[in-house]
Amino acid sequence: MNQIETQKQTKDEVAYFEIKDMLAIAVVLVVVGITIAFGLNVLADVRGDFTAGSAEYNATSDTISGISKLSGKMPIIGLVVVAAIIIGILVRYFMQRAA
Repeated sequence: MNQIETQKQTKDEVAYFEIKDMLAIAVVLVVVGITIAFGLNVLADVRGDFTAGSAEYNATSDTISGISKLSGKMPIIGLVVVAAIIIGILVRYFMQRAA
């Protein structure tokens, strides 16, 4: 089987999620949150090395601001992922039940 046939075969497959998949997703969200927290800490330390008003200081301040906004969206991202899994499970259940 060549690579094109393999790619076509994987495109036709449907991904199924189960409740047990939420544990791995939760772990990923926790790791991302911890990474963002450490990253913000490092950026704050780096910003302290620059003089206020310099291009470097402003760049790190903008980066800190942007990453802080991203970390504020983590609960919404988690809620959407969990809702998508639950809706997918329900749809699959009702489709199998109807068939």
